[in-house]
Amino acid sequence: MDKIITCFNKCPDASVRLICFPWAGGGSIHYARWAKALNGSIEVYSVRLPGREGRAKEPFFQNMQEIIDEVIGVILPQLKEKPFALFGHSFGAMTCFAFAEHVKKVYNLEPIHMFLSGASAPYSETRLKAPKRSDLSDQEFLIWVTSIGGTPPEILTNAELSKLFLPALKADIGVLDNYRCSKPSTPFLSCPVSCFDGKDDVPHDLQAWKNMTSGDFTVQMLPGPHFYLKDAANEKYILDHITKHLETAEMDYL
Repeated sequence: MDKIITCFNKCPDASVRLICFPWAGGGSIHYARWAKALNGSIEVYSVRLPGREGRAKEPFFQNMQEIIDEVIGVILPQLKEKPFALFGHSFGAMTCFAFAEHVKKVYNLEPIHMFLSGASAPYSETRLKAPKRSDLSDQEFLIWVTSIGGTPPEILTNAELSKLFLPALKADIGVLDNYRCSKPSTPFLSCPVSCFDGKDDVPHDLQAWKNMTSGDFTVQMLPGPHFYLKDAANEKYILDHITKHLETAEMDYL
């Protein structure tokens, strides 16, 4: 499991696990370090996809189902063992949806909370009409990546570093571009869903996420562009929100 899940602080006595899916091209370290900021009742599992970090030599996944199958293949016992919540930003939010939909349909398991950031719901018109970025030339793709921010300029302006960074990002964007799902005719979850977004990012259809749950639904807009969550104040806000809601959920679960 350690190859696929990064867990900096193993907490056998934790009452809930927070499973975090990376943004496109991202690794597992950013979310894994959240364990230091969250209390011991929340154990953080950060997903590491192939083609990055310790899995750099492994081929990238080609579709969303490959991601879901691999992650479930290693953490299904943990999903059955104690309550879990999901967090994902951008591509990670889409992966959260696919994961939640699959584990509910196949295993009748569902998270106690979904935290989704920086993305339209996958079945929304806004998302379905969005241009396919994976079809761009390398130069056009680099210009787009620069425009959304979040990547250190020294990576984007260094040809050698770009060759290391861009393939994982483009592979994930390809998975995203080809991922399609049906709009839920009725909610398939009952847990609360919390959405976050940067005020200066391109507009996302956050309200469409409500279609998947009969539980509470909230939207929080925070200052900044697409990678607003890398700002320390915004990150603290999100972590405080997660802590508050998971502690409340634990009491409800018990």
